[in-house]
Parts: sequence; structure tokens; C-alpha cells
Amino acid sequence: MLTLLVLFGITYISGSKTMGNGTTQEGFFIGDVTIKYPKSNTFLEQQATDKSNIKSLDSIVDNIEGLVKAVDDKDEENLTAKIPDFTKIDTSKVQRISYPKNHSAFVAQLREDLNSTQCRIIHYGDSQLEGDRISAYLRNRLQGLYGGSGPGFASIVQVYDNISSVVTHSDNWTRHAYFDPTQKKFQHKKYGAYSSLSRFTPAYETVDSLLLDSLKITNATIDIGIPTKSYGLLKKFTKIGLHYGNCIAPTTIKIYNDGVLIKSDVLVNDVNYHKFPIDLSSTPSNLKIELESKISPDFYGLTLDGSSGVTLDNVAMRGSSGTIFAGTNATNFQQMYQQLQPKLLIFQYGGNSVPYLKDSLEVVEYAGYLKNHISWVKRKSNNANVIFIGPSDMTTTENGKMITYPLLPYLNEKLKEVCIENDIAFWSMYDAMGGKNSMKHWVDQGLAANDYTHFSPSGTKIISELFFLALYLDITDIK
Repeated sequence: MLTLLVLFGITYISGSKTMGNGTTQEGFFIGDVTIKYPKSNTFLEQQATDKSNIKSLDSIVDNIEGLVKAVDDKDEENLTAKIPDFTKIDTSKVQRISYPKNHSAFVAQLREDLNSTQCRIIHYGDSQLEGDRISAYLRNRLQGLYGGSGPGFASIVQVYDNISSVVTHSDNWTRHAYFDPTQKKFQHKKYGAYSSLSRFTPAYETVDSLLLDSLKITNATIDIGIPTKSYGLLKKFTKIGLHYGNCIAPTTIKIYNDGVLIKSDVLVNDVNYHKFPIDLSSTPSNLKIELESKISPDFYGLTLDGSSGVTLDNVAMRGSSGTIFAGTNATNFQQMYQQLQPKLLIFQYGGNSVPYLKDSLEVVEYAGYLKNHISWVKRKSNNANVIFIGPSDMTTTENGKMITYPLLPYLNEKLKEVCIENDIAFWSMYDAMGGKNSMKHWVDQGLAANDYTHFSPSGTKIISELFFLALYLDITDIK
């Protein structure tokens, strides 16, 4: 008992200090050494629940959960949920998209693009997108409304489970991502529009006839299957694109479906980007691509698309802050964009930077860097519209409390400001979730993971529906 009283007494002489990241730490401070110890008022404080805040958060989720279930139920019946049932939701609770000054022209172009014969959307982001999370739900919604099918982009070497595509390969393939800081970058910096490439032989800095004569021909395969756990429309694709470049040695390609050879050819032997098309009358049941070469070209991935309508590529970059694009080869990137012709670009970054931002100046600098890279990408397109999705709420610990990172709200506002000033639309995921300290509630409700950063499968569908609704309300001019 005496020991407990002494320990409690020490709380009265404990101090506090504002740390570099904006949080407040309680304890004793000797030079650069910090001994964490609570102050008396913190120790005695009762963590009362903010009932009104939880009620507000619950209303956001409850408002959407029924609609998400309706979409999933219809898909199970091999149907597609089309127009949202606005009798079941309160649109005033939907976080709307903020647009630049040319609001009407921006939305009109979006409407025209989505209703066009071909509309490719590229969704770039960090680990929040891994496994086709968020993108898959949004893709299914848009394809259900505006037509289209197929999962879009698929990497040859899959580094994480993907719910929307099944691509397997022979053991000699390797993946090289420009955004991966642990990998040595190729000097040519030609990583394509998806910022990664795959190879089935080692790369050589210099290639001459002596080297080619000494090498043996290597065989490699890619198998494309149909996912069992995915939305119905995503399982249908008839236009397959094999994207490659830096082909410096003769490379043959053979295409088989159910063991029957349906196409054979030789890849273009130069250093430029090319697309090898595989056009089919129906979705292949078991497609195999067989390649042979002494030196592998760089393969930027596959696109698995329908014949028309909306296609949406998911490009997840684990650990990326979104400031890598302008470092890649501009000619190579633009050549691939001229083939893909994206009409809408969605960027979703910021979360990986939040824990490391120390002050408001670093927030401003980061927002500026991000804007420069997005503008670089947009210039490579045919004037595609751009929407930026801000970071989700993220939680850290301060004196035993779970709180929003102190600089996250400022980052969210600064990103919005920079986007609007540069003709980029902005959607605040942070506000859509409920704002400050909302992540803890999402975790408590099973809608986010225990890392207080990533959404759970059910939470992913809800946040995806919130974004889709914001977009749909503007396209259809519903207030």
C-alpha cells in the first residue's frame, strides 16, 4: 500500500512536454532522455465516452450499411446493383467532393467520360488499396451503372492476395517496383504507368553479341484464371493486354487456352514501350502465355478488360507517399499513357507520411511535393481529370489515450487547399469517417484493423460506397 501511495504521489511532480510531432508527453525530461510518467490529473481522469460523437459516427455507418448489403446481395444473385435507392439513405450525411473553380466543367467532363465507349480510370494509392481494396467495390459500382467489365491492371508477380484477378507464373519471375525503397533501381528508370515491372531473366547493364551468344534461351509462363471470390462483372474480360518494353533480345510468345494454341508471335525487339493484344470472343477459361528469350523484356503487367465501358486499374504502392512518379522515365511513362488513354486519375496518399511529419512546415512541403508529382502524371495524359482522396483518420497514443495524429487534420486541409488551387478535385476520407478520433470507433465496430490505419473488409465497402455516392450525386446533379 505504501508503495502505491508513493507511486501516486510522484504523479504530482510529473511534468509535460510538447514533442516534435505535436503530441504531448508526460513524465520527466533530462536532456534528450524522457521517462514517461502520468500527471495526477491524467491518472485520475475518467475516460468518459463522448456519446454524441459515437451517435454521429453510428449514423454515418448505419446510413450506408444497408445500401452496401443490397449491392452485395444482388451480386450474389449474379445481378448488379445500379441506381442507389435514395429512399434508404440520408444524402445530407454523405461527405461531398470539393471541386476547383471550374466545378461545372469538371463534373460535365466526368459525366461525358463515364458515358463514353471507353473510360479507363487509374486508381493510385498506398497500402490502403492492396488486394484491390476500395478499387474493386468502386469498379463494380461504376461498371454496373455505365457498362464495362474486367478487373483491369494485374501485376505478373503478385506480392499480395488480390480478390479480383488470378495470375500465376513460373518460378523464374521477379518483381521490381520503383516505389520500393529496399530494391535497387534500374538506371533506365523505365517502370511504366504502374511504376513496377516483372522479368524472367536477370537484367544486364550492357548487352553485346558476346553476351547473347553465351546465354541460353529461357522459358517462362503466365497463367490467367478466374477469381472465385469477386464481383460478377470483374470475372468477365475478353481484351487482354500484355504491356512490355526494353526488349533487347528476340522474344517469342505463344498463347494457349485450355491447352490449345490460339496465337503466336514475336515481340517488338526495341527499347520502347509496346502492348501485345490478346482479343477473345469470350472470357478464357484457362489462358497460358508462354515466353522464350535469352534476355527478358521488362513487363509492366497485364490489363484484363471488357470490350467497352468502364475499366479501373488498381495500383497499390505499399509504403509510398506518392512522391515517386516524376523520378521515372518520362518518355516511357507517356508512351504507355498514350496506349492506356486514362480519362480519370484517382490518387490516394498521405497516410504513410502522417507519423513522420514534425511540424506545419513539413506538412506544407509534403503537400507541395505531392502536387508536383500529380501534375507531372496529369501532363502525360490527354488532360485527364484528377480526384485526390485524402488520408483516413489515423490514431496514435498520447499518455495512454488513443487520439488522432495532431498534424493529420492540418495535412487534410492543406492537401485540399493545394488540390483546389491546381484543378484537382478533393474528397476528404477523414471527414467522411467522422473526423477527429473517428478511427477508434471504426476499430471498435470492426470496420478497421487493430493497426488503427487500415479498413477491415466490411469497413472498406462502407468507405468505398461513401466515395461512390459522393461521385454519383455530383454526376447526376443530385443535391
